[in-house]
Amino acid sequence: MELRSLEEQLALFSVAGPSASQNNVDSTFSDNLSLPIHRWFRYSAGFSATWAKQLIEREKLTGRHHVLDPFAGSGTVLLEGEGSDVPAIGIEAHPFVQRIAQAKLYWRQDARLFRKYALSILKQAEALGGDPTSYPRLIQACFPPESLSRLDTLWEAWQATADASPLSELTWLALCSILRDCSPVGTAQWQYVLPNKTKARALDPYEAFCTKVYLMADDIARRQRSHPGPQARLYRADARDCALVPDGWADLVVTSPPYANNYDYADATRLEMTFFGEVRGWGDLQAAVRAHLVRSCTQHVAPLAHETGRFLSNPLLEPIRTELTDICEQLEAEREKHGGKKPYHTMVAAYFSDMAHVWVALRRATRKGALVCFVVGDSAPYGIHVPVDRWLGELARAAGFASYSFEKTRDRNIKWQNRKHRVPLHEGRLWVEG
Repeated sequence: MELRSLEEQLALFSVAGPSASQNNVDSTFSDNLSLPIHRWFRYSAGFSATWAKQLIEREKLTGRHHVLDPFAGSGTVLLEGEGSDVPAIGIEAHPFVQRIAQAKLYWRQDARLFRKYALSILKQAEALGGDPTSYPRLIQACFPPESLSRLDTLWEAWQATADASPLSELTWLALCSILRDCSPVGTAQWQYVLPNKTKARALDPYEAFCTKVYLMADDIARRQRSHPGPQARLYRADARDCALVPDGWADLVVTSPPYANNYDYADATRLEMTFFGEVRGWGDLQAAVRAHLVRSCTQHVAPLAHETGRFLSNPLLEPIRTELTDICEQLEAEREKHGGKKPYHTMVAAYFSDMAHVWVALRRATRKGALVCFVVGDSAPYGIHVPVDRWLGELARAAGFASYSFEKTRDRNIKWQNRKHRVPLHEGRLWVEG
């Protein structure tokens, strides 16, 4: 079948006028919280599963049957690829988030066996005496001793039989997903833990675990009745080389890369990683997580501020080098006016250097005529605007893609109260055709 042109694609997915654009939530994760499988873990750095499914289904009709997500997150595109009966490959560099996504992909397990296995863990936990005193200060600040003791028994019971099997990993995810629900303090999902704030009600760990297990088992049974297609493949790997994706494999790429907005993606699951002993504190995130990720926050590049020039000299940045260098110089000068002296200039340079490599990797991994959709937003550190979507589009063209266009889905940073700057920002879809 003949592939749609980029103009035809944009016509299909355009929003109906400015007011609709400002309120469009397809680029947010909110509707996923009510969808089977997707709702197992609330990972806010994502976009609408319903929209992703619509896109995959429509592109199937044009002959695009292989979907790739190089920033797979918690598995939204992979799950919808399976549901649309197309082969799907995902890459996720964040070790903890990749494990969450992989556990979701185990939904093909027998629902009754999973429920039996998980409830046996609960029964063992109820017979144990938990120790809330061995956890780091963050965890003890987020949970009262009784709740933490019960969570500890669940963790201890799970470890006693853990074997990396799908049933074991599904049960791990059930425990992982209830942690914030069981805390009476504010545990913001995106992106910081707020132990000085309180919530109206916290769940009992045993009750929350049992409820989650039954919900997951019900979702598994429901999903299996839909007779989905081939099982998606998920790799813990680097989008900057897509090394495990065969040459020319993908004809559709649907993803949301890290935003150059100084969000610390490594910090998004710090509470869970600390509870499970994968980090002891915030300082451990650099080696445990950030070292694997595209550089999109100042925390990641702080030790590299003196290497800004090296990032800017990357030959792949040639199409945007003049503009990028000018912005980085403005950011470096502005930095001296602020107490925190955050190295935004280094972050921006490193981000686009990394993303240039992503585009080269995607050009190799996609066939001629492929369609790429990036859900992305622009940025304005220190109030200096960074045209992220346009620069990414230029880097895509330099990597060998034919054309690009940006479709705004919503406005951001338009309510000025408590904002650090008043530069209007937007979010939307960067469409690239190969």
